[in-house]
Amino acid sequence: MAGVTVGILNDMADPAPGPGDIGEWLEREVQALQNAGRIDFPVNFAFAYGLGLPSGTSEAVETAYRQLVDAGAGMIVGPAIGDNALVITPLAEQLRVPTINWAGAERARGRWMFQLQVGSHEDESLLIARHLAAIGATGIGVIHDRSAIGTRHFKCLQDEARVLGLEIVAAEGISPLGEDAGVLTRTVLKSRPEAFVYLGLGLSAPAAAAVLTEARWTGPKIMNTAGLRGYHGDFAQALDGWLYLDLVSDDNRTLNRLLAETAMDRTQAPAVARGHDLGRVIAEALARAPDRSRDGLRLGLERVKWLPAAQGREGTLLGFGVCDRGALHGRYLVMRQWQDGVSREIAGNLHMDGA
Repeated sequence: MAGVTVGILNDMADPAPGPGDIGEWLEREVQALQNAGRIDFPVNFAFAYGLGLPSGTSEAVETAYRQLVDAGAGMIVGPAIGDNALVITPLAEQLRVPTINWAGAERARGRWMFQLQVGSHEDESLLIARHLAAIGATGIGVIHDRSAIGTRHFKCLQDEARVLGLEIVAAEGISPLGEDAGVLTRTVLKSRPEAFVYLGLGLSAPAAAAVLTEARWTGPKIMNTAGLRGYHGDFAQALDGWLYLDLVSDDNRTLNRLLAETAMDRTQAPAVARGHDLGRVIAEALARAPDRSRDGLRLGLERVKWLPAAQGREGTLLGFGVCDRGALHGRYLVMRQWQDGVSREIAGNLHMDGA
């Protein structure tokens, strides 16, 4: 019996964080529907690696993507980095292969490119601005990556700040791989901001945070979903006291059930939630596809609707639709803070009302 090959594209320097990897979560969810009799054909997995931006190149990601296409992948999962998702989107459209990235680039969508949001350059920056307005911090200092991710975040922050009457008193760009932010951060601090914002991939954030600590700066500090890096290594200690946007909520019943089933602790929650949600939409698309062609699998993705998500606040839903390519619907962003190496959810988040 003819089956379907699902391609998995790894564009990161390191494996996906957390227990197992994305491939294991896809296999888990597909197997569950095969056991239930809803998928009655073989599903195989093919893997390709291309070190993408910022450490690698866009060409490496494109080469890896084409390898999966040439291997007969009917559907492709990846990339995971926003800059690389933007690179692959026109290629997916050209080759007409249903693809789902798990990145934060909302512009990385198309007829053939779907997205499981790991944040959103647009949504995150808007919510950061609304939070700062709500606490009365009208003067903002910003450090942002000089990249597609960082500059898009900053543009969206500027737009919402203008709506809310906030002033960005100083802003500096830093290399996404920057390890020395001393001059840039001190330049921002000279403008006496009431709040400090970092926007980017997160690799350069500890360098900026170290300068604030050295300067004994005590104002509110907030960053985008780059703060998710705190679940690994020394990042949480370097960013102690920082607010950030996450996709994990303590009250999400789907996530809590998964943690209990897998015997994983809360530090592994982001990987568990993300892996489940990505695996669930892929498995459901395979089950709902009218046929096993690439066009049929694209239609299968469009037919995935109203599934409970493990990411976001309780009530967040997974699904797509005609001209709807963002999987997460509802309050999927959660404000948290790193405190003594532990991520704590901020009660009453988020500020959803505009000006």
